[in-house]
Amino acid sequence: MAMPLHLTVNDKPVAVDVEPQMLLVELLRGPLALTGTHVGCDTGQCGACTVLVDGRAVKSCSMLALQAQGCAVTTVEGLAKGGHLHPVQDAFIACHGLQCGFCTPGMMMTAVCLLSQQSDPSETEIVQALEGNLCRCTGYVNIVAAVQQAARVMAGSRA
Repeated sequence: MAMPLHLTVNDKPVAVDVEPQMLLVELLRGPLALTGTHVGCDTGQCGACTVLVDGRAVKSCSMLALQAQGCAVTTVEGLAKGGHLHPVQDAFIACHGLQCGFCTPGMMMTAVCLLSQQSDPSETEIVQALEGNLCRCTGYVNIVAAVQQAARVMAGSRA
């Protein structure tokens, strides 16, 4: 039996009926057609499905959609504002922080969460924050460099 769900996704109110067992990632990719959130493992180990729920990085394959009742969810599609990429998105492009791109949305969302909590994280803190996100293509060097660059840019915009 479907249940009503009210939440905000990428700054837009959403009202939809969902089955109680529907995962947040299924809602995002299915009825809401936000396919930037990827499904990589279905067990919460790879981080490809990471989104922000009330500003906190969450693996959406391990959260029921109904658990997001009344919450604000941000996906990678919601990072860009006013036609301008988020500094994390710009930095991933500039620093070549991706290869196949499958893990990139989850990496970006985790980086955005980290940088919202720490404006100048050390390399060790960045690596620790990204531990739950797996990349099978890179050695993470460029991903870490992208987060460092985004931190510098974001710090400059706060000054």
